[in-house]
Amino acid sequence: METLNFEFAAGLPARGRTLVGCVSSGDLEVLVEPNVAGTLSIQVLTSVNGSAARWEHLFTRLFEGRTPAAMSIRIHDFGATPGVVRLRLEQGFEEIGHD
Repeated sequence: METLNFEFAAGLPARGRTLVGCVSSGDLEVLVEPNVAGTLSIQVLTSVNGSAARWEHLFTRLFEGRTPAAMSIRIHDFGATPGVVRLRLEQGFEEIGHD
């Protein structure tokens, strides 16, 4: 198990909170909550050691050219593919009303 932490610039705080996905065979759970204005913080607890570069690349691409809401995102990963990660994050953003 490995814990990774990332931080990105953000706008105003998210308007809500949500929990999407579930930790089971090849999936992940994403908890999205409001954070202080200007800060998007992401914590990833993953079963895949040595994957920090993959996660950083995924987040950089996801937020490139956008100003996301200020959120605290906690991800519990059980070996999900990048496509599943992006799907769960987008699902969480949609549920709290941010794209």
